[in-house]
Amino acid sequence: MITDGLRYDKMVESALRGVVRDAIGFAVANGLPGGHHFYITFKTAAPGVEIGDHLAAKYPDEMTIVIEHQFWDLMVTTETFAVTLSFNNRPERLTVPFAAVTAFADPSVKFGLQFQETTPGNAAASADAPRAGKGETTPRLVETTAEKKPPVAKDAAKKPGEVVTLDTFRKK
Repeated sequence: MITDGLRYDKMVESALRGVVRDAIGFAVANGLPGGHHFYITFKTAAPGVEIGDHLAAKYPDEMTIVIEHQFWDLMVTTETFAVTLSFNNRPERLTVPFAAVTAFADPSVKFGLQFQETTPGNAAASADAPRAGKGETTPRLVETTAEKKPPVAKDAAKKPGEVVTLDTFRKK
């Protein structure tokens, strides 16, 4: 892997995580309009994640939360978001760094982003392999609507709702 060049993969990841941050920031400032709601999946053991011990024991790897009707004190910073949710009628405060987020979706508008964790040494394994190092993620765009489909490389067969990797768009 080239380490002294421009890291477009990291730039794109940062931009897409900014979409998640901006969506949550909009909800903080304006509430959730209409039927908007968020599904957010994150790594529970990632650095900076703050959840109750019983939640960490129940979800040792990954957890998905829904921000829709019953949430309180939603806050956002440049690096994290925090929210109070009810688990078995018990309020729990969660703080999640955006770097820990593995998926974000707003099903009301059929929008979703997925950040896939990669393993070291697989970057050169194939043309479809993510171009990130250990512990880093490569973002994937989930198709949002039939009317606004992202461009697809000529040789990339894609079905509606299929996750499209950024490598699909790279020249081979």
